[in-house]
Amino acid sequence: MMKTVLLISTFIFSLFVGKTYSQTLNWESLNKNQKHILNINAGWEHSFVYELAYGYHLKTKLPIVVEASFSLPSGETVLDDFKTKIGGQLNLYQLNHFRFNAALHGIYRRYENPLVTLQNFGADATAIVGYYKLRWFVAGEFGFDKAIATHFKNSAIYKDVYPNVKDGWYEPATGGNFNYGIQAGYSFRRSDLTLRLGKVITQDFKTKPMVPLYFQLGYNLKLE
Repeated sequence: MMKTVLLISTFIFSLFVGKTYSQTLNWESLNKNQKHILNINAGWEHSFVYELAYGYHLKTKLPIVVEASFSLPSGETVLDDFKTKIGGQLNLYQLNHFRFNAALHGIYRRYENPLVTLQNFGADATAIVGYYKLRWFVAGEFGFDKAIATHFKNSAIYKDVYPNVKDGWYEPATGGNFNYGIQAGYSFRRSDLTLRLGKVITQDFKTKPMVPLYFQLGYNLKLE
């Protein structure tokens, strides 16, 4: 019975762990005096998702943007499901117009359905290599999103079927996703229009999301 419970929980969790994305930036058009980056975006990530984000451009030798975001899937009940993250991204190396970038974030997310309420702490890391010009850019990305510790609160419906199931924190890490794709954009003096498109693969390379693709349309406003 416990094996069945774990299999069901793992399936539910595979739907819960979606990739969380950093702000899409045109590093070439980001002026040193532009400290604040406001971002709004929408797209598909297991469901239709809206996100607000804020980035702060640090004055350091290597260009660094620290950032925080909050995202919600479309649905009838607000705040049933959401994700927050905090972290940053940096431009590690530049060769002419080619740039090599990296991003790292800590993540907290919540997911609820009639069977279980999940709360999770995780992390993600992304490598980005691209060609950046003042007015436009295109880049490839490869990332990994890992769920590190998850709290399960099972519903009465679930406990009626599996009375021995326990609520609480589950470790070790319960799941993760790889993603790979492209990002591109067109830049104005203070704004960026951005696009991200790619594919999601679970870490076991067996379980597939119902729609294994992701896309995101975004807008950045850069302020001094």
